[in-house]
Amino acid sequence: MTHAVFIDGEAGTTGLQIRERLAGREDIRLIQLDDDRRKDHDARAAAFAEADVAILCLPDDAARQAAAMAGDTRLIDASTAHRTAPGWIYGMPELPGQRSRIAEARRVANVGCYATGSIAMLRPLTEAGIVPPDHGVVLTGISGYSGGGKGLIAEYNAGSAPDFYLYALSQDHKHLPEIMKYGGLTRKPLFQPAVGRFRQGMAVQLHLHADSLPGQVAGHARIEAALRDFYADDPFVTVEAATTRIDPQALNGTNRMTLSVQGDGQGRVTVIAVLDNLGKGASGTAVQNLNVMLGAKETVGLT
Repeated sequence: MTHAVFIDGEAGTTGLQIRERLAGREDIRLIQLDDDRRKDHDARAAAFAEADVAILCLPDDAARQAAAMAGDTRLIDASTAHRTAPGWIYGMPELPGQRSRIAEARRVANVGCYATGSIAMLRPLTEAGIVPPDHGVVLTGISGYSGGGKGLIAEYNAGSAPDFYLYALSQDHKHLPEIMKYGGLTRKPLFQPAVGRFRQGMAVQLHLHADSLPGQVAGHARIEAALRDFYADDPFVTVEAATTRIDPQALNGTNRMTLSVQGDGQGRVTVIAVLDNLGKGASGTAVQNLNVMLGAKETVGLT
């Protein structure tokens, strides 16, 4: 069976990568608009009506408008607009029971890039009772500049942006609400992201004093065991051994994510997630969610 898919905003960074992942699939027929019709209301409305599933790769306000325009067409929204909104299913298949919810959903809000790594580390630990919901969680991370969209990409291409910088210094990063809700936290975490002079890829870090967490056994082994149990059968997430270096670009071009537990073995632990912010953190998971919604094999078109 062939399914019609419309990518609204396919000329953007995420949209282009989704299109590349879907191109050539015999079970997908892409509905595409000419450049001069991509912002035409009637043309977009007709494309939504023709599609079995539409994927929104738009700024937040435009995504809200498109969702209203889409009618009964099933949607995947890659923006931040609907990630904690009522009536939308959170598009992170790795969470318990989420695959079946996504499969039946009419509206799916694709998980954010930093949220992917943060929740992937937090949720197994909050579910296991290792990290209490009100714990003072500290998250840091670095991403390639493509996560900043066309404006930031242009700055780096022009050579006017710094090699490295911190942002969201007022602790108001847009991914925090979804990190809290789906990571199992009731207390807002400290989160300090950064951007480096590389196009894509990211590493997200969860810093813990393991000996201050509840339970009889503290340290690396307990945390690593919880992660391995949680992702034992997952097709894209693996838990790896500690190493001496982490490359944020190691998984670029894939839908994979690796987790590792680092530290001194004496209670100071850093859990690290590595993923492609444009792959697993955006277009890859959008295709993964699409596969689940269409009843296709989850790994089709993904590496």
